[in-house]
Amino acid sequence: MPFRTITVEGTRWRVQPTGLSTPYIKDEFSLIFTREDPARRETRVTRYSPRIARTREASFMALTDDDLAALLVHSQPSATSPEAFYSR
Repeated sequence: MPFRTITVEGTRWRVQPTGLSTPYIKDEFSLIFTREDPARRETRVTRYSPRIARTREASFMALTDDDLAALLVHSQPSATSPEAFYSR
């Protein structure tokens, strides 16, 4: 699975597609954000609708760093997400 690293407010996050599919396979994809600081481990999940590309990897790579930062702001904690297996 491809991944990218972004920095938001001084914190580095690893971002990658979750690999899980929703019933809306081509209309909605999930991303998992993992904080890269081992002392403050945090995982967050969000879903987005691709704009142009309809494959998971192509639509992920088409997102800009600003797009990813905006998705992080609207993400949910892993404990409330089936994509992260409700992990705490």
